Amino acid sequence: MNIEAINNVIIQFGLLAAIIICIVLFVRTSIKIIPQERVGIVERLGRYHLSLNPGLHFLIPFVDKLVVIHDMREVPMVVPEQVCITKDNTQLAIDGVVYFQVIDAKLATYGTNNFIAAIIQLSQTTLRSVIGKMELDKTLEEREDINKHVVSSVDQASLNWGVKVLRYELKNIQPPQHILNAMQELITAEREKRAKIFRSEGERQGNINIAEGDKMSSIQRSEGEKQATINKAVGEAQAILAIAQANAEAIKLIGAAIDSGGGELAVNQILAQQYIERFGNLAKTNNTIILPSNLADIAGFVTTALAAVKQTSNTNQNK
Repeated sequence: MNIEAINNVIIQFGLLAAIIICIVLFVRTSIKIIPQERVGIVERLGRYHLSLNPGLHFLIPFVDKLVVIHDMREVPMVVPEQVCITKDNTQLAIDGVVYFQVIDAKLATYGTNNFIAAIIQLSQTTLRSVIGKMELDKTLEEREDINKHVVSSVDQASLNWGVKVLRYELKNIQPPQHILNAMQELITAEREKRAKIFRSEGERQGNINIAEGDKMSSIQRSEGEKQATINKAVGEAQAILAIAQANAEAIKLIGAAIDSGGGELAVNQILAQQYIERFGNLAKTNNTIILPSNLADIAGFVTTALAAVKQTSNTNQNK
């Protein structure tokens, strides 16, 4: 193969390579695919031309240029930690997270050089301003209000950048160590106070329960004593009634015995025997024997008792 043929082959390969390169450059510069939830910004000869929505697009090579593709989804971004001074001159180390979303791709491209840096700086500035108007206790209690203030201020300014700030969340609020120690002591004292209150309430309720128990016990005892007294009185009354009825029956029997033949003699013997027994028991007191002054009194006593029995018998018969 001569040199001329070799040169022709080289030229052909060079032309083929140039054609392939041109095709690749054409494809790369003229065909653009925009993903879902993205928007592309196209400049024509250095000026804004149009915004590309998701899908396949064709551009004029070397005339149109896709300068940026914006993510239209919600984006979380960490706001670096900074030192803020409260109204009562306490230094707090605070960081947070801001959530924003690009709503206008054109403004996001041309409204500011770097809207992300602008949002971070504005969030930090607004946070320092809000914390400076509050005391330490309020900053720890009103996190929600702080978040709302930051969102309101940053969102109003970011509208010119084609960005909407959705929310802001404080991550950490770190007071100095001596403040943390004081807060811990305060919490401990408060817990001890509550514990003492709970113990005193428990003791008070326990004393109340004991007093109520003693009261109920006293009432039950008094009711029992009352019922026992009533039962005793009823029993004594029934005993007295039974004794009276027995005595009445005995008197009737004695009267009937006297009216019968030989009854008077039997009664005389019984009365004499009882008199002698009772007198004998009385005479044995203190080992001293006592005799009546007149032994005839025994017969007189028997006669008197017999007369009383007869009178009682006659009275019962008349009734």
